[in-house]
Amino acid sequence: MKAKGMVKLLLASVFILPSLLLARPMVYIPLGSGNVVIAVDAANDRIVATYTGVENAHGLVATPDGEYLVAGSLNETPLKKGQSPDTPNSKLFFIHPAHGHVMSTIPVSGWTHHQAITPDGRYVLSTHGLRGYISVVDLNENKVIRTVKTGPVPNYTLVTKDGRYAYVSNTGNNSIAEVDLKTWKVTRRLQAGPAPEHMAFSGDEKTIYVTNPRAGKVSAVSVATGKIVRQYRIGKNVHGIDMADDGYTLFVSSQGSGILAAVDTRSGKTRTLKLSPRPYHLNTIHGAGKVYVSSKTRPVIWVVDQKTLKLVNTIKIPRGEAHQMAIVR
Repeated sequence: MKAKGMVKLLLASVFILPSLLLARPMVYIPLGSGNVVIAVDAANDRIVATYTGVENAHGLVATPDGEYLVAGSLNETPLKKGQSPDTPNSKLFFIHPAHGHVMSTIPVSGWTHHQAITPDGRYVLSTHGLRGYISVVDLNENKVIRTVKTGPVPNYTLVTKDGRYAYVSNTGNNSIAEVDLKTWKVTRRLQAGPAPEHMAFSGDEKTIYVTNPRAGKVSAVSVATGKIVRQYRIGKNVHGIDMADDGYTLFVSSQGSGILAAVDTRSGKTRTLKLSPRPYHLNTIHGAGKVYVSSKTRPVIWVVDQKTLKLVNTIKIPRGEAHQMAIVR
C-alpha cells in the first residue's frame, strides 16, 4: 500500500472508532458457548464490535460511563482433593471496549451466573449458585473484597438506583435477600414465590417482579412489606424479564410456550407475541423503544417494538446464545 493510502486509512480509523464507541444506546451481549461478547448499536440493530478472550460468559455488566465491561463465566476448574471451597477456580473478565480486548481477569471461587453493578461503578456483585453467596469485586482494587451469604442457589441481583440496597433471588429457598450495601449484611428476607430467578424493578422501585419458571408465573413483591401482592400467569418456563420505558409494562419471555408477554401491571391485561424457538434472555433498550429477546436454541436476537409488541428486526449472532445484556445510554 502507498504511504498516501495508509494515511487515509489511519485517518478513517481515527474517526470511525470513536463514532462506534459513542453510539447510544450501545448494547453489550455475552454469547455464552460462543466465547465472545458483542456490541450492538441499538439505533440500527447492527453488530459493530466483537470481543474475544472470554470463556462461556453468561452474566455481564457495564460501568455507568461505558468505559469497562465485566463478564462472568459458567466455567470453573474442578477443585483438587483437599482444596478449600474458597479456592479461586473461575474468573471474571475485565474488558475495555475502546481497546477492543480483555484487559485482565479477576479470580473468583466458583462459576458465576449473573452480575450487577452499583450506580457509582465501583462494586460488581456476582451470584455463585453452588456457593450460596454473592461475591463483591471492588473495581478500584481489581479483586474480590468479600462474599455475602444470601441463601441457597442465588440467581439474580438488583441494585437500587441510590446504591443503598441489593436484592438477590435465592432459587433454593423461595426468597429474596435484601443486602445493605453499607454494611454488606442481609437485613431482610422477602417472599418470592417458588424457585425464583430473574427479577426487575417497577419504575418507582416499590415492587420487585420475579420469575417463577416452574410455576409459569411472575410474582409481584412489595419492597415495603416483603410480601407477594400479585401473581401473573405467563406460560411454561418463564425466563427473561424487564420493565418498559413507561415504568409499568412488564416484558416476560416464556420458553415453553414460545411467547413474549407484555403485562400492564396496572390493569393486569396481557398481550403476547409468538416467538420461536424458546425465547430466553431479554432486555428493554431504554431510549430506543425496543426489547431485545434472545433464543435459547437459535443464534438470533429478536427486536420487538415496546409499544406495538411487533417484531421489527432480527439480529443474527455469529455463534452461541445471547445471555445477560448490558445497555450503555
